[in-house]
Amino acid sequence: MTLRQFEYLIAVAEEHSFTRAAERLLVSQPALSHQIKVLEDQIGGPLLDRLARTVEVTELGDAFLPHAVAAVRSTDEATCAARAVGRLSGGELRVATLRSIALGIIPQAIRVWRHEHPRVRVRIREFGHIDLLAAEMLHGGADVGIGPAPAGWTGRCRILGLEEFFVILPYDDPELWNCGGSIDLRRLADRPWVLYAPEFGLASFAGAAFARAGFTPRASVRTHHTATAVELAAAGLGPALVPGNVIGPDFERCTIRPEPPIHRELVAFTRQYVSPPASAFIETLAEHATL
Repeated sequence: MTLRQFEYLIAVAEEHSFTRAAERLLVSQPALSHQIKVLEDQIGGPLLDRLARTVEVTELGDAFLPHAVAAVRSTDEATCAARAVGRLSGGELRVATLRSIALGIIPQAIRVWRHEHPRVRVRIREFGHIDLLAAEMLHGGADVGIGPAPAGWTGRCRILGLEEFFVILPYDDPELWNCGGSIDLRRLADRPWVLYAPEFGLASFAGAAFARAGFTPRASVRTHHTATAVELAAAGLGPALVPGNVIGPDFERCTIRPEPPIHRELVAFTRQYVSPPASAFIETLAEHATL
């Protein structure tokens, strides 16, 4: 098997066409078709289903394709890493993070990083769930992931600190003055809450916090964004449980600490090999992340 064959397979899977894949890769269609047939012979079965008007990946192809993508990306990473040895004067740093923390802990570290390494480009991708982020990291789509430690992760992890969660209430809510700066979530159990959409990663985390407090909240509205949850809770649609790092100064007087406190550990995680730019960025993040 060759990396070129992997690239051909990836292109056909993405374009759903041998013709468009050949045009994209600047090769002849017969040459591309021949190499994929050679690959299929080596695998022992069809990777692509050649239909009348389109091309789809077979079940065998679905199992094989992520590894082909990872192999091609790993080759690109190896090339960049070799060029970066002993210097951080160019190239690209790819960061993957959760939407719920990108607003809070990333910007300060990026400012410091760009000042110290102005010629290294930074690309950030945000994900709604840690499982999607971990899959992107596993397939080589990013150099460093930032979030809670993924279940079963076998690469490297660097603990960044604890992210604290707070309750947002309307500006005029009497609980803000009656509870001495902290509140038992059970006092709010009968209210409708601003909750997160089920597919959003914080939904399960918040649900576990409510379960520990002994109730299941009713939803007044559901959202995919922590910043939106802050705005809606302050507007009076119901309490919201949000990470402290997304609460701006305009909402500090709407904020109250749960009792007992609610935290989650955040880490920077990589695969076993860590590129020089990723290693340097993790150190910057550990020093300047606001948690």
